[in-house]
Amino acid sequence: MSTMTALLDHPQRYALSNELHARPFPVVRAPGRAAYLALRPVTNAAARDKGADRAHLIALLDRYGAAHPAPDATHYFGQIGRHWLKWESHTEFVTYTLLGDGVAERPFDAATFGMFPEDWLADAPGVRITSALIRVEPMPEDSVMDKRINEWFVPESLAASRCLDGELVVAGDFRIDASGHMRFAVFAAPQCGERRIGRVVQRLCEIETYKTMSMLGLSRARAISGKLGQTEHRLAALVTGMSDVTVEPAETLHALLGVSAELEDMVAQTSFRFGATAAYESIVSDRIEVLREVRFGGRQTFGEFMKRRFDPAMRTVRSTETRLRDVSERAMRAADLLRTRVDVERSAQNQALLTSMDRRSDLQLQLQRTVEGLSVVAISYYALNLVLYMLSPLEKLLHIEKYWLYGGVTPVVVLTVWLVLKRIQKSMHH
Repeated sequence: MSTMTALLDHPQRYALSNELHARPFPVVRAPGRAAYLALRPVTNAAARDKGADRAHLIALLDRYGAAHPAPDATHYFGQIGRHWLKWESHTEFVTYTLLGDGVAERPFDAATFGMFPEDWLADAPGVRITSALIRVEPMPEDSVMDKRINEWFVPESLAASRCLDGELVVAGDFRIDASGHMRFAVFAAPQCGERRIGRVVQRLCEIETYKTMSMLGLSRARAISGKLGQTEHRLAALVTGMSDVTVEPAETLHALLGVSAELEDMVAQTSFRFGATAAYESIVSDRIEVLREVRFGGRQTFGEFMKRRFDPAMRTVRSTETRLRDVSERAMRAADLLRTRVDVERSAQNQALLTSMDRRSDLQLQLQRTVEGLSVVAISYYALNLVLYMLSPLEKLLHIEKYWLYGGVTPVVVLTVWLVLKRIQKSMHH
């Protein structure tokens, strides 16, 4: 018996292994066509109800009597009517790709989208973020390809290149046509396999989708740019005013905390979007890189198109993110500096208060000693009178002069009173 049978598998071992093979590339023949659709909610897409997405998929499958995906599936591939449907659920969006054989007589005829019923589209739990029509043809001569590409796309933004060792030529202009779709053309050489064509078709869909998702970061950066500029101006004014001794530091600190709260709110509103934009930008670059592009007919490649049109937008997003972080850190440093100044001033005030309290304590002690001295005198006065009254018979009996009697008794009475008061004070302290 093998010792391997005694090993216990991690509960997710098979699931993690199968995840690498869970999203196979579609098989596309030349001639062929694809219709692509990506949907996402307008707001809070990452926390959307994915159960609603699955229910929407099942509603489409039921119209064609197709099998359902597993309850927790994030992808699906199956036949509906004469087409194949590939569905994928991502963090912020879901995608539908319809694949079919043959091409329409009229290039980029949107009739393929008729597979998505209008009422079904109207019930979608989201809005269209992008859609595309992809036309796949057998590769003709370069002159024929060049003529077709010129007819199908806008020359000013056209990108075209040979890919994957020259086995395919891809072209697109990243413009929305009259039907509301992007257009891509794929020309496949006879020796190019169907799976390789499928990989390129999927890569084109991914490039378009992640490019569009990245541009959401630019929209967010532009939306906060004006407010960020105003907040930055207020912060600069507050920092400049910190050196003004006539301004109460506590008021400046309160205003600084208000600026910091505004900045933190902007960070909270943009952190996910900017982080997602960076991730999507990386995916776009990766998907273009794996095409292994070579220039076709002197035209710009997809990579060059992105450098000219896409990269500046991404630099704007990164610049806004860096600026927001820097302003937020400046506000924190200014607040810390001002808090330190307030603490130092409060310490000085506390020190002055303690000095004043010490002075008052000394005065109280002196007053107490004065009162104690007066108490000794007052008590001694009354005690001396009582003693003299009691000793007055001795004045005549012993023939002692009155002043001698007063002189002898007074020190004894005063000393006795003083000792008694000291003893009382000592017992009270204990």
